[in-house]
Amino acid sequence: MARPREFDRDAALQKAIDVFWAKGFAATTTDDLKDAMGIGRQSLYNAFGDKRQLYVEALRTYQRGTTSGHLHRLIEPASPIAGIEELLVGLIDEDDDRRLLGCMGVGSVSEFGSADPELTALREKVAPVLHEKLLARIQEGQRTGEIDSTLDADEAASFVQMTMTGLQTAARAGGSLDGLRRLARFSVDRLKAK
Repeated sequence: MARPREFDRDAALQKAIDVFWAKGFAATTTDDLKDAMGIGRQSLYNAFGDKRQLYVEALRTYQRGTTSGHLHRLIEPASPIAGIEELLVGLIDEDDDRRLLGCMGVGSVSEFGSADPELTALREKVAPVLHEKLLARIQEGQRTGEIDSTLDADEAASFVQMTMTGLQTAARAGGSLDGLRRLARFSVDRLKAK
């Protein structure tokens, strides 16, 4: 008879996310994972499969959580321009150590590019959802006069998504809290009606 698991799978997965987020896929060893997760090698394999399968699950879980947060910050404010500002400023963690991690998703793109079809498919599930919501908020802001009506709304949504990537990369490179917030607000100002 198989022994029951002696660990909380969700808590262990969160520890794996933290390791992959900090180190990336290639630099993370199985020993790093089992030590952080507080489980043995066999338990890791039994519960999550190999390192690759664990990484994909970790990235999927991370993306689900961050995308939900992005959408909440974007949609919650009544003002479209305030929603976009909340989205961008909300990316920038106040904690220096957390901010230096940047974004696990951006890290994955940096590490794998488009060479890995499974990871590319994961990205292709979330990016259009955010783009669609950004597009709707930008069009709403154009209708209410908050956002420059001469802008191509689709291009503006892509600009905001590119800004998100840039902010996360700059955070990983050591960007300061104040400096990153200024860049986020500068980007939002480019969208405002004159």
